[in-house]
Amino acid sequence: MNKQAAGGIDLDDTGEARSDAPHIRSVIEQRYSRRSTLFGGMAATGAALFGLSACSDGGDVMAPGPPPSVTVGAAINTTSGRLVTLNASAVGAGPGASVMWTQVLGPTVALTAATTTNATFIAPSVAASTQLVFRFTAAAASGATAANDASVVVGPAALGFASIAKSLADVVTVPAGHTISVLYRLGDPINAATPAYANTGADTNFAGRAGDHHDGLYYFGLAATGPGRDDNGNQRGVLVMNHENITQRYLHENGPTGTGAGQARPEAEARKEMEAHGLSAIEVVRTPTGWTYVQASAFNRRITPFTSFIFTGPARGAAQLYTAFSTDGTRGRGTINNCANGFTLWGTNLTCEENYGGYFRRDAGDDATRGGAATKAVISLNRNDVRQGATGAYGWSTVVPAVGAAETAYRRWNATAVAGQPADGTGDFRNEPNHFGWVVETDPYDPASVPRKRTALGRMAHEGAWPSNFVPGQRPVFYMGDDARGEYIYKFVSATPWVAADAAAADRMAIGDKYLDAGVLHVARFDATGTGQWLPLVFGQGPLTAANAAYAFSDQADVLINARLAADALRATPMDRPEWGAVNPRNGEIYFTLTNNNATLRPITATDAANPRHYNDPRGAAQTAQRGNPNGHIIRMREAGGTAEATTFTWDIYLFGAGSDLDPTNINISQLNAGNDFSSPDGLWFGRPQNASGLVNPLLWIQTDDGAFTDQTNCMMLAAMPGVVGDGAARTITNTAADGSTRTQATLVGKAPGLDLRRFLVGPVECEITGVDSTPDGRTLFVNIQHPGESTSGFPTTFPSNWPASQSGATVSSRPRSATIVITKDDGGVVGL
Repeated sequence: MNKQAAGGIDLDDTGEARSDAPHIRSVIEQRYSRRSTLFGGMAATGAALFGLSACSDGGDVMAPGPPPSVTVGAAINTTSGRLVTLNASAVGAGPGASVMWTQVLGPTVALTAATTTNATFIAPSVAASTQLVFRFTAAAASGATAANDASVVVGPAALGFASIAKSLADVVTVPAGHTISVLYRLGDPINAATPAYANTGADTNFAGRAGDHHDGLYYFGLAATGPGRDDNGNQRGVLVMNHENITQRYLHENGPTGTGAGQARPEAEARKEMEAHGLSAIEVVRTPTGWTYVQASAFNRRITPFTSFIFTGPARGAAQLYTAFSTDGTRGRGTINNCANGFTLWGTNLTCEENYGGYFRRDAGDDATRGGAATKAVISLNRNDVRQGATGAYGWSTVVPAVGAAETAYRRWNATAVAGQPADGTGDFRNEPNHFGWVVETDPYDPASVPRKRTALGRMAHEGAWPSNFVPGQRPVFYMGDDARGEYIYKFVSATPWVAADAAAADRMAIGDKYLDAGVLHVARFDATGTGQWLPLVFGQGPLTAANAAYAFSDQADVLINARLAADALRATPMDRPEWGAVNPRNGEIYFTLTNNNATLRPITATDAANPRHYNDPRGAAQTAQRGNPNGHIIRMREAGGTAEATTFTWDIYLFGAGSDLDPTNINISQLNAGNDFSSPDGLWFGRPQNASGLVNPLLWIQTDDGAFTDQTNCMMLAAMPGVVGDGAARTITNTAADGSTRTQATLVGKAPGLDLRRFLVGPVECEITGVDSTPDGRTLFVNIQHPGESTSGFPTTFPSNWPASQSGATVSSRPRSATIVITKDDGGVVGL
C-alpha cells in the first residue's frame, strides 16, 4: 500500500479523540525543504519513541539517512471477539531498526507483540460498525522514521464458525479452527498422596479423586500467584463442578455386589459410590502447552455425602429436619444428586440438589406407621418422590459398617419410621429426605469453609440457581427450575437490596447470610395471553394456611420444605420438565429449558400456551412412537419494567426442539435445519459480560440430554444469538393424538433462529453434554461430558463407549469416564465468535 492511511481515511475528519502529535507522514514529506525538522525533530521523535541516539561519538548531531519505506496491510473488516492481526513491513530500515504499533482511533484494545511487524488484538465489543486505526512506525538506527496507518472496521458480535454435522462417533467433535483437550476425568487424583487412576474398578479413595457424572461447573478466577481472588484472572482459577450421579458398574471390577434381595452391600463399595457423588473444586492453570489442573493444590477439595453442612434461613431448626444425627435440625451430612449450579457476585458457588428421592429406602407399611396416607408426613414424602416400598437406588442403607451401629452414614438412607422411636424423628432417619433438595452455598477460595444449605430458596428437585443482573439498590434475584415433568419455575427475591461493595467482601459466606437467608420465594404462572405472574410462597397468604385441605401448612418453614405442595396450592403452571435457566447479561431476560414430556403427563387435552405441543417423533428404523413433547422447548421471560423484583412478566417460546424432517407447521415450529436441529435441551449458559460474547449480542450455549434423537446423533451443544421476547408472533398449532384426533393450541413463538443457531459440538456415544463456562476473556471454554457409554452394554469385556481414551483416534478398549474438556480457538479468539 502507499503511504496514505489504509482505506483512504481522512483521520482529521473522524471527530474522535486521537494523538496530539503531528502526523509523522507530513514530516517525511517535507524532509528536503525543512531539513531542521528532518534532522532535529524526526531524530528527537525517534529517540523519544524508540530510545535511539541521534548523536555521533563526538556529541555532534548526526544527519540520518533516508527514512524506511513503510507499508501496512489492506483494510480489515471483522466482528467483535475475533482475533485481528495487523501486518506491516519496513524496508530500508537497516540493522538496529525498531518498529512499533500504536492505536490512534477507536475503542482501546490491548495490543500483543506491538513492537513487531505483526501485532494482534481481540476485536472489542461494539453495538454498531466502528472504525479503529493503528499507526505503524519504523525507525532506523540513525533516527530516521516513517509511519503508516492501518484501518480495522469492527461490527457487532456474530457467530464465527460453520455448523457441524450430526454424529454417532465416539469422540467429541467441534468446528474446524478449534482444539479440544481433556482436563479432568473420573478418578483423577486431587492430592499428592492419591495414585493415578487405573480405571479397572479396583481404585479406592474417591474423597481424593474426581467424582463421576461431571455436571454444572463454574470458573472462579485467581491472581497470577498466591491465594488471591481475581474475577478477571484468565490464566489461573478454581474450577468447581458437580458430580451428579454414578455409572455404578464402571466403579467396580465386575460390577456391584450385594444387590440381591436380602443381601447387604459391602461398605467399601458403598463408600466409593457415595464419594463419587458431590462436588470437585480444583485449581486449573494455563501453561505454554495448554490447560492442566494442579494435583497438589491447596485449593483442591471434594465435597461428598460425608461432608458436614449447616442449615440456614427460615427452616433451620424446624421439626421436619430432626434426625438421629441432627437432633435439633440445624446441621446435616452430605449433598447428593448435584446437577446444575449457580454463582454469586460475592464469589461463592451454588450447587443444587436435584432428584434425591430415589436414593432413599422406605419400607412397605411405613405409611401406616406414620399414621396413614392422609398424614402430613406421608403427603410430603409422596409429593417429593420418596414412596413407600422404595428400596433405594444403590442399596446403601443395607451396609453393615465395620464400626457398628454408631456409624449412621449408611443407615440414614432408610427413611422408614422405626416403631418405638420418638415421633419427632430424633431416634431414626424418617426425616432424612428433608435434608436434601436445597440450594447449597460453598466458598471455592476457602477449602476449610463449611457449606450452607440455604433454606429460604425452598426445597424441590433443584436444577440450579441463576442470579439476575445485580443492580445496586435493588434486591438480588435467583431463578430456579424444579427438574421433573410437570413441575414449576421459581424465583427467590432477597430481602436485602444489593450493595456493590459486598462483591469484594472478605467473608463471603457472611455475605451469603445477608442476601440468601431472608426473602420471598415465588413460583411462576404463565397465562395464555403471553403474560405471567410470580406468586409468593408466604405462609398465611392465600391458600398457604393451616386450613388448606390438601396439606395444612403450619409455618413458613413448612411452606419452604414443601415448596412443591405450596406451588400446587397456588395453581402455578406445570411445565415440560424445567431444567437449566440463564439470564441474558445485557437485558436481563430469563431463559429456561423445558427438556421434554411424555404423553401421560402432557396428553393432547392438557397442553397450554406455555407447553403447547403434543405430537409423535418416530424413532429409528422401527419407527417406534415417541408421543407427548419428546423434543422439548426453551421458554423466555421479560420482567415487567426491566427489574428482576417485578411480580409480573411477559413471555414467549424462543425455540422448539425438533428434527428438521418433522412437520414444519406444527412440530418443527422454529424451522430448524440439518445444521441446527436438536432435541431435549438441558444445559443453558450465556457468555460472560467481561468479553464480547456477553455484551451487545450475548452468546447463548444450549446443551442436550436426549434419548429421542439419538438414533440420528449423539448429544450436542449449540450456540445461538437469541433475540428478545416478543420478536416473533402469536400462532395456533394443531396437535395430533395417537388415535388421529386433533386439537388446536394457541401459543407465542419467537422468530425463527436461522443462522443465529448453529451446532458447535457433538459428544461421544451415550453421553450427555452438561455444564459450560469460560475464562473471563471468553478465550477458553470448559465443558463437561457426562456418562459416556451409560448403558454399560457388553460389560465387563467390552464397552459401548471408550471415551475419552478414544478421543486420540486410536483403537482402544477402555472403560468410559465422565470428564471436563477445554475448547480453544486455534487463533486465540473468543470461542463461538
